[in-house]
Amino acid sequence: MSVLIKNARVFDGTNADCPEGMQILADGGVFREISDKPIKGASASHVIDVKGRTVMPGLIDAHVHAYTPTFSLVANDHMPPSLLVSHAGNILGGMLQRGFTTVRDAGGADRGLWLAIEQRVIQGPRLFYSGKAISQTGGHGDMRPLDHHELCSCGAYSGSISMVADGVDGVRRAVREELRQGAHQIKIMASGGVVSPADPIWMNQFTNEEVEAAVYEATNRRTYVMAHCHTDQSARRCVELGVRSIEHGSDIQAETARLMLEKGAFAVPTLTVTDVLRTHADELNLPPMSIEKISSLYDRILRAIETCTRAGVKIVLGADLLGSTYHPLQGMELKLRGEVNSPIEVLRSATSVNAELLQQEGKLGCIRPDAWADLIVLDFDPLKDLEPFAHPEQNIPLVMKGGEVVRSSLNR
Repeated sequence: MSVLIKNARVFDGTNADCPEGMQILADGGVFREISDKPIKGASASHVIDVKGRTVMPGLIDAHVHAYTPTFSLVANDHMPPSLLVSHAGNILGGMLQRGFTTVRDAGGADRGLWLAIEQRVIQGPRLFYSGKAISQTGGHGDMRPLDHHELCSCGAYSGSISMVADGVDGVRRAVREELRQGAHQIKIMASGGVVSPADPIWMNQFTNEEVEAAVYEATNRRTYVMAHCHTDQSARRCVELGVRSIEHGSDIQAETARLMLEKGAFAVPTLTVTDVLRTHADELNLPPMSIEKISSLYDRILRAIETCTRAGVKIVLGADLLGSTYHPLQGMELKLRGEVNSPIEVLRSATSVNAELLQQEGKLGCIRPDAWADLIVLDFDPLKDLEPFAHPEQNIPLVMKGGEVVRSSLNR
């Protein structure tokens, strides 16, 4: 199917100068031509006049969890696998409807879910999956309740989004297994977290040798490691050991930011989930330890973003939402990032910078010939106001993935 979009104001994923009166031709799943003049010889099966609206690349969320229908990871672990997959289909479908045409799953999503999208069994964004995130025993990905006791030390945990591996050989084996099953990147847990039951947030996790084993195996497959890191110390240590993507980075300081710039590491702040945790703690039934962990966390993330911005670190966009009630808040991430970054910086994070993180420069996060034809049409000017992204149903009238219109309220 070929689609011709007319009378568009185009943000191409990079340039703040958005030309008006543009035409975009998509055919065979890719952009064929972008021109300020009528595209000659275009025999498109669909012609859409967007009447001066802004057109931009489909949004990319670099930190999602498809297998999280509830905020309780223990409850998710106890769901029948078929029910969990059904929820994941709804969650991913919702992301696409909101204009997120590509997502990177940070723990849980697997080859089967990816195949379901590729084979059109379910509707969803392009999915870059990590398999199960890898944690040490008692680390952020070890979701066993504190009153759970093993009769022996041989029963390692493996849940809906994460698994436990210990020692260099154990980590190496776990990474190789996820890569064998097609993981696009590897996720490790390198510091304590908010919702995990057994670890303080300041706790460093995995030895240097274990992290290096994960990095070696991922690099050997021409991919990379993403690491859950809340503290400055954990972020700096991981970057020194070759980790490419620092998730959350809640307390990154200037020295660490300079190291990240030097090493080409990316920062993945996650404001929306932190906002949910601090404002809905009571209804989420968070334990006192988790509530204590999130105090002041949101403001620290804002300061870390400012620090990384000043240093020139590449900052991407990720919402990290859990629970069917909260996944629809995904577009809030752009609005919240606008508290510390300019609109053009946030838009680049959600498109071209995220594409670079995914090793998909020139294919995703841009509107240019030969890139995948993923785009959204906006009823607002994103260079002036990011708030409308929080309400995509009202403000994003058209979503296209791979040259096919996913939904549209525009008259063709």
